[in-house]
Amino acid sequence: MIPTPVAAPAAAPPAHITVLLHEAVDALLHAGCNPDGCYVDGTFGRGGHSRLLLSRLGPKGRLIALDRDPEAIAAARAIDDPRFEILHARFGELAQLDLPPLDGLLLDIGVSSPQIDTPGRGFSFRADGPLDMRMDPTRGESAAAFLARASQGELAEVIRELGEERFAGPIAKALVARREAGRPLERTRELAELVGQVVKTREPGQDPATRTFQALRIHVNAELEELEAALNASLALLAPGGRLAVISFHSLEDRRVKRFIQAHSKDEPDRRAPMAPPRAMPLRAVARVHPSAAEVAANPRSRSAVLRVAERVAERVAERA
Repeated sequence: MIPTPVAAPAAAPPAHITVLLHEAVDALLHAGCNPDGCYVDGTFGRGGHSRLLLSRLGPKGRLIALDRDPEAIAAARAIDDPRFEILHARFGELAQLDLPPLDGLLLDIGVSSPQIDTPGRGFSFRADGPLDMRMDPTRGESAAAFLARASQGELAEVIRELGEERFAGPIAKALVARREAGRPLERTRELAELVGQVVKTREPGQDPATRTFQALRIHVNAELEELEAALNASLALLAPGGRLAVISFHSLEDRRVKRFIQAHSKDEPDRRAPMAPPRAMPLRAVARVHPSAAEVAANPRSRSAVLRVAERVAERVAERA
């Protein structure tokens, strides 16, 4: 008797391990927080931070989550909680949203594991897929489209500045030569192989294409511009005592977060009135947190993560001495 063929089970979705989960939630829902306040998770992802936040909010608390990725939005729809709302939006649009004063704002910057591990999204050089890289594939220009139109100078600048790639010039030259030969890049493996032919040396354990892929992803998604917009919006959105918590994964992001907090947390003297008290600043730096050794061992992708936390201070009028 011939057995009836059995269809192979569908592949499980890529697992996602939330980085600095408890540290980020503890930073927002600390001892002096308002558990019945309004909080925003600006990067829902697969909901690790959001679910823990909901478990610790009070009965009157409210959590608004944002994400630009339609797959993340679909995952968020599974949360059945009247205190929770999901919006298909970029965190760079925070200033344009109709939000109440916030008791906490969380930003988990960068690409998520499901995006990296799904070849069809085009984020990774480790598996072949369309050269897309958009966090929201329904909007904007794909990486392939950018590579098909950008000048050699523009390509070199993007790869140098956003990938911190010292071979940006030769890579850009090779990209344009490939395009002019009538073979435009359309697949991730094609790009990885081209970069590998140009970059002959690299740090141990790092693929030659790592920095180029990072640069294109950041450019295609305007990630640094989105971060700057969200940070600036936080000053107006956070209620006194409300906290900003930002998790970044590489130096380009972390430098901007660090400088933003420093610039808005140090009282400045008024040079026109040197005897007057310093001008009060809107933020107070609270903490900088790295993953524990145990977390890095369990999830190597967390090794470069940095959590920075700041608190909105109450406005105060500086009195003249």
